[in-house]
Amino acid sequence: MAEFTLAGLRVVQQVAAMGSFTRAAETLGYTQSAVSRQVAAMEAAAGGPLFDRRPRGVELTPAGQVLVRRATAVLADLAATEGELASLRDRLAGRLAIGAYPTAAMALVPRAMAQLVSGHPGLAVVLEEASTPALLRRLRAGRLDVAVIGVGHGLPDYDLSGLRQAAALQGDLLVAVPESHRFTGQDHVTVAELAHEHWIAGDGAAGEPQFGAWPTLPDPHIAHTARGWSTRLGLVAAGLGLTVIPDLALPVLPTGVRAVAVADSHWPGRATVVVTGPRPSARAQAMVTALRDRSASLDDA
Repeated sequence: MAEFTLAGLRVVQQVAAMGSFTRAAETLGYTQSAVSRQVAAMEAAAGGPLFDRRPRGVELTPAGQVLVRRATAVLADLAATEGELASLRDRLAGRLAIGAYPTAAMALVPRAMAQLVSGHPGLAVVLEEASTPALLRRLRAGRLDVAVIGVGHGLPDYDLSGLRQAAALQGDLLVAVPESHRFTGQDHVTVAELAHEHWIAGDGAAGEPQFGAWPTLPDPHIAHTARGWSTRLGLVAAGLGLTVIPDLALPVLPTGVRAVAVADSHWPGRATVVVTGPRPSARAQAMVTALRDRSASLDDA
């Protein structure tokens, strides 16, 4: 007597999703004859046809609809079981605390967290957002496993002695402009072109990377100040001025805001650095790897 198999259920589910034996075979990496054999075996187990063959593809029969519905539930339960068993074998289980300065916490760190926990379901990752000095204090006190900090021109020379600089994520500064601004669509602008613009400046705690007017622009006109990124970018979207953003923020720019590069040979730049204790755990090292991966994907975006 023919029996249902997991391989057969997966094939039937994929054929139903794609509406075609050929496309299902391409997606699964099977030959079309292998797909046909699996479907035939499942039809034998079901006691009747699962698909109506039509000139432009296939459609589920009533029996096929029942089987696909049940197969979806069975395969989902199996995937959950495999995940739970993997978590029992996973070395990366427990709690990991990561801290980040606000800009890094906008997109880079959440995406790295998502990558890490998707592969390690037994790992619980907690995010703390704070200024770089506060992050370093918490890292030294053992409250954080990983800290993502900003370093470079215009920032204090932070004491990193006894800590491990696990990764440096280079990035550029950009200028955020309203989408109706004359700079929108340009590859870049010069510092001279920025001279008569109104600026929206950051008003954060001491030690936080501050963004506002372009850093080498002499005597900028500061029209507004705001602590939060959402407020600053909201003012930009409303046409009330420009602000400086790091490219880490590009994936989360709000509607009505565009980013433009600045050609400036006098700006030495800043960097985002990932810092751990001197002997990072396997969990911390995995987070560093995830941050590198996500940083590279932001660069490619």
